[in-house]
Amino acid sequence: MTELVEVTREGAVATVWLNRPERMNAMSLAMWDALTAALAEVNADRDLRCLVLRGRPRADGRVAFGAGADIAEFSEHRATAAQAAAYAGRMEPAIEALGGSPHPSVALIQGACTGAGLELALHCDLRIAAGGARLGVPIQRIGHGLPLSALRPLVQLCGRAVALELLLEGRLFEAEEALAKGLVNRVVPAEAAPGEALATARRIAKGAPLAHRFHRQATARALNPEAYSPAELTGPYALCDSEDYREGVRAFLAKEEPLFKGS
Repeated sequence: MTELVEVTREGAVATVWLNRPERMNAMSLAMWDALTAALAEVNADRDLRCLVLRGRPRADGRVAFGAGADIAEFSEHRATAAQAAAYAGRMEPAIEALGGSPHPSVALIQGACTGAGLELALHCDLRIAAGGARLGVPIQRIGHGLPLSALRPLVQLCGRAVALELLLEGRLFEAEEALAKGLVNRVVPAEAAPGEALATARRIAKGAPLAHRFHRQATARALNPEAYSPAELTGPYALCDSEDYREGVRAFLAKEEPLFKGS
């Protein structure tokens, strides 16, 4: 039986594949469970430095990042409020494992990235879109509400007005419009997108893991209006006691590539 989520690895970069191409990688309940398990494995691997999330292409070459949750399951598994809450209980662990991963993450967005697919992309650190990709949350067509776990990063990325444009109209944004409105970091030609995502992950993997972790946490904290604590204010300086910092300075002065160990 084909795995619904697969993990491949190249050096310090892991690629997590949504692997249901015949359904445009629409997320079934079993697929949410498989993604949670796959991310638990990836997150526990301390030798990794970055992960890439993408969708498997079909045999004919057509590809989608993820065409949302599989609505064909809704009449059985998401027909009532109680069922929707139970469904979320299996969906949220995957979302949390992605957003809370110790590794920086890159979403490679090809083709459709809608509904739950966009929710996954929103929880990655960077989003690289291929030309021709289409992004949106057309759940107004079925009368569903966007979970707050997805609404928060959506509003943080593109603001309330654009979030409402997506949610109220249900229109899909082409890649260039998504870029202009802050949903993605960059758009590259379709044929170049996989290579650009991997190159991005490799650049991230070369960096110091402790510094990456600090910056990911600090940028999230910067959105919190509460005043910084003394410990938070001195947090950046604590990195100067790390072996990685000493290695980075040594390598810079020696004009060598640093070898970071995450310690």
